[in-house]
Amino acid sequence: MATIGAPDSAVPGQPPRLPGEETPEDPGQEPPYLDLDRLEARAREQLPASVYDYYAGGAETETTMAEAPASWRSWRLRPRVLRGTARVRLGTELLGTPVRTPIGIAPWAYQGMAHPDGELATARGAAARGALMTVSTSATHTLEEVAAAADGPQWFQLYRLHSNRHTDDLARRAGDAGYRALVLTVDVPLLGRRRRDLRHRFALPAGLRMANHPPEGDQPTLSDLATATWTFDDIARFGELSGLPVIVKGVLRGDDAARCVQAGASAVWVSTHGGRQVDPAIASAHALPEVVEAVGADVEIYADGGIRTGSDVLTALALGASAVFLGRPCVWGLATGGADGVAGVLAGLGEELTHTMALCGLDDVRSVPRDTITPAR
Repeated sequence: MATIGAPDSAVPGQPPRLPGEETPEDPGQEPPYLDLDRLEARAREQLPASVYDYYAGGAETETTMAEAPASWRSWRLRPRVLRGTARVRLGTELLGTPVRTPIGIAPWAYQGMAHPDGELATARGAAARGALMTVSTSATHTLEEVAAAADGPQWFQLYRLHSNRHTDDLARRAGDAGYRALVLTVDVPLLGRRRRDLRHRFALPAGLRMANHPPEGDQPTLSDLATATWTFDDIARFGELSGLPVIVKGVLRGDDAARCVQAGASAVWVSTHGGRQVDPAIASAHALPEVVEAVGADVEIYADGGIRTGSDVLTALALGASAVFLGRPCVWGLATGGADGVAGVLAGLGEELTHTMALCGLDDVRSVPRDTITPAR
């Protein structure tokens, strides 16, 4: 069987199991890594309660987070028959960068809490599957260290959490380090109110550091604080500083998406920040069609938020997304299996996507028609 995630993937048979997992005694039992609830349960057993809740929790009542997976299931597939589908192609390009799968890794902070190698292991797992990784500003390894850890394509996600000077320097460093794009995360004018973190009085465990954050002497000045809120003008400015295409992440409205593109964004990322900011907010699955309609077919659009199955991925592609990104499933893969665990999650969802596309008479992730799905009745 061809490697899943290669440009030409065979219709799948039995997928490989995660390293460390036994083959199920019951041949009809789902392979363990496809059961993401089970994978999360294993991660929860291994992580301190405050760390697990940091990753697993959302903002306020956690309504946005809870509704996200079901929102993708508010659509139904309309399979085509007699199409002669023999091979499914998962390979595509994102802003001109070839990838072997449309399933990428979203940024998340403090990966060193989940595994000693943190972002370095995630980078290796993503590269093993030919997937694109987005590296967080709040990483436990420097952006240069993560870039050097694996030869897979990477984007750098940028927050404005520091002085203007330091934020600008991060953008320049990302360009110099070989990142393929800069991802401006714009839905954090201030942190969401995350009750689990407040209950635990969450703090980064001893021995870990926010490697891209400035030293104590480089904190925001009063003038920095006065201009701390980004505007549409910053899109082009950060593009010039970094020399990279700019993706705007955290967009949930069509009018905002159109303004981002007019201001110079190369792509738009529909995201609720994992349900960790505004709550309750519209689900990405429900915001995506409006964003696609607003910006047209010439602009790449990405989505995240509650994607847990291959059919969820296919639904996003049918709605107009060029790619989807995973957060928590990869956290649980990292916590339980390091780089191999991350690669296993990506492989599992790639297998599911390939299988579902074949059943629907589709053979290429780059050309999934809108009429592949219809609203559930």
